[in-house]
Amino acid sequence: MTFIVFFLAAIIVIFAAIQLNKYGDVINQKSTLSGAMIGTFLIGGATSLPELTTSLTAVYIDNADIAVGNMLGSNVFNILILMAFDLIYRKKRVFNRLEQSTHLPVAKAGFVMTALLVIAILWDNSPSFFHIGFEMYLLIILYLFVVKKLDHEEEDIEVTSDLTLKQGVIRFIFAAITVFLAGSTLTISGDEIADQTGMNSSFVGSFLIAAATSLPELVTVLAAFQMAKYSLAIGAILGSNLYNLQLLVITDIFHQKGAILNMTSLSNAMTALLGLMMIFLTIYALQRPIVKNVIIYALPSVTTIVLYFIATYIMF
Repeated sequence: MTFIVFFLAAIIVIFAAIQLNKYGDVINQKSTLSGAMIGTFLIGGATSLPELTTSLTAVYIDNADIAVGNMLGSNVFNILILMAFDLIYRKKRVFNRLEQSTHLPVAKAGFVMTALLVIAILWDNSPSFFHIGFEMYLLIILYLFVVKKLDHEEEDIEVTSDLTLKQGVIRFIFAAITVFLAGSTLTISGDEIADQTGMNSSFVGSFLIAAATSLPELVTVLAAFQMAKYSLAIGAILGSNLYNLQLLVITDIFHQKGAILNMTSLSNAMTALLGLMMIFLTIYALQRPIVKNVIIYALPSVTTIVLYFIATYIMF
């Protein structure tokens, strides 16, 4: 029964998050108070709301491993999604078509941020201020630096929706409430699965729950690849990953028992290390010379996918 509740909650999270993205776009189109950057921030927050909801619920039920594992695992699963589609569309040589100056700074920032988390998890009783890990302050500084560096002039937004701003806001709020309720159910049932089966809570958070909360990104990337908007696809994944790490900061703020990374098991370090290797392969794919041979081109994607499933098996 617990598994049934888990999968039903996962399905609801997926569909509600897709609606969040849809109505967030309506608000972006129709609002006269905010431009493209705020609209993008709203949509980015919308697709990441399942991760935030599940991690905050995990803090509430005092399961730090699920809270941290969910965020780290979502980032790992996001890159898996990107590399899987790159493998499927390997003949298009997607990474050879991308503008390095746009995506490399974001990918490198994600690498540095994830490395900080690895150090904090492995460091026994790493320093904290006001019950918040020192590394969380560094994550915020790095994020603001990247946002400022990539800041650009706002573009005109094409209006394609017939809904009014009020209708968009009401439906957005309704979808957000749905995500909140389903995401909380997802976390609680995931915690029960860990107890009933003897599974590691880090595995449940990093792979089961993280995969469920990352499926909205899968839908986004699928649509982008089908429309040949490859830059949009990788930008959505890399940007979502940075955003998730900021949500980890929020999770730590609500964790009142001390720095949350000091309370998690070392198995979360494995998820973070997996993320580091996957980001490294993404950076390599972005900045390597143009490759004509399809098999050689696909090596980073294949390696990423193999690493993911090896880590999943070991964690399980």
